[in-house]
Amino acid sequence: MAAETLKQKTAKGLFWGLVNNGTQQLLNLVFGIFLARLLTPADYGMVGMLSVFSFVASSLQESGFTAALANMKVVKREDYNAVFWFSVSVSFLLYWILFFSAPLIAAFYDKPELVALSRYCFLSFFISSLGIAPSAYLFRNMLVKQRTKASVVGLFISGVIGILLAYCGFSYWGIATQSLIYISVMTALVWAACPWRPTFQIDFSPLKPMIGFSSRLLFTNMFGHINNNLFSVVLGRFYSEREVGQFNQANKWNYMGYSLISGMVGSVAQPLFAQIYGEEERQTRAFRKMLRFTSLISFPAMFGLSLVAPELITIAITDKWIVSARLLQLLAINGAFVPVISIYTQFLISKGRSNVFMWNTVSVGVIQLFLSLLLYPYGIFTMVAVYVGVNIFWLFIWHYFVWREIRLSLLLAMKDICSYALISLAVMIVTYVATCSIQNIYWLALSKVALAAFLYVSVMWLSGSVTFKECLEYVWKKRR
Repeated sequence: MAAETLKQKTAKGLFWGLVNNGTQQLLNLVFGIFLARLLTPADYGMVGMLSVFSFVASSLQESGFTAALANMKVVKREDYNAVFWFSVSVSFLLYWILFFSAPLIAAFYDKPELVALSRYCFLSFFISSLGIAPSAYLFRNMLVKQRTKASVVGLFISGVIGILLAYCGFSYWGIATQSLIYISVMTALVWAACPWRPTFQIDFSPLKPMIGFSSRLLFTNMFGHINNNLFSVVLGRFYSEREVGQFNQANKWNYMGYSLISGMVGSVAQPLFAQIYGEEERQTRAFRKMLRFTSLISFPAMFGLSLVAPELITIAITDKWIVSARLLQLLAINGAFVPVISIYTQFLISKGRSNVFMWNTVSVGVIQLFLSLLLYPYGIFTMVAVYVGVNIFWLFIWHYFVWREIRLSLLLAMKDICSYALISLAVMIVTYVATCSIQNIYWLALSKVALAAFLYVSVMWLSGSVTFKECLEYVWKKRR
């Protein structure tokens, strides 16, 4: 009965994870189209230059305690209380450090306007610190529905305000305000959904058992954010804000694609693996099933995004962003592998191997930083291609460490992954060849999407894919 309950809870979590991330990306798409038409690449570039500082600060304030709380067998109210006050204290200190560092940041990019903008943008990570402990409570208990409502409402309100500000001529200040409003609304709604409340009995001693595990996640998350925002820093230093804006626009669309899948599976993967800790055979089955499910969705979605990128970008936000469309074609290939790699990392975290997670992420980040500094004279497309290649290659490194835990052979894992990847690739090639003669951009985009979807679903059905049919059965039951 316990296994059946856990299975139902996981399915429910995946469903609400899909609703959450799907709705978010739909709203991001709609609001993003309006904003991209109203704003310029330079506007996006100004905010993009600051993103790495906000992400690193956010990692410091969270310090890996969300995953640490999810891994604990028993969590007390005092544990959440300690995490809450730690996050708020660190965020308060970090904000003032960055506040007084704003002139140095502006000098690094040679953009005096960044002094005031950075001080305004950095308020968002302090506000978000108030929601870390309540969000960790919802995450541990797989209350995905509650987190869905908070993020969707926050995104809708902030998107409307962002468009109004852009329309009124606030340029990059509108983008910064949109982010600030989103964080504020989501934090307030997470508080409303969480039954736990902090007390003023401040005691950091409950953090001691978590420090070893969470500190490694802290460094990992910091390097991960640096890695993800690497090009914004390198481009901001060596190229114009327009080029930074083109890359950030492509990266934004890529993120909207892969985060739909990685966010859905990430909402349940670590808590699921943690709840069956010590049951190696059961963990192996769960891991492979999550791997197949993720590959089933990720590869056709992201390869498809790469296929239609030129038409999608031109139709949605005009051809002034055509450079970002070509960058998106490369980034989407990497995006197809991101959710798959996320399953590996979530599994290792659930096994308490935050040290493995840390050193792998640090290694990838250092290699990519070195290669970016080495290759920037050859242009952004060369840098992105190498970035994609390194990330895909590192999947084999991640697998080695999972193999050490559950002895899952590389052959079986590649069978689970590559069957969907190769079918998706073949479908996209056939679709490209079949539609290349179509001249009208609207018919071309529609034909690519319709034909690729039809071919992929047909192959899945005819091949008798168990994972595909299980998904159809669950959706049918949900509709009934």
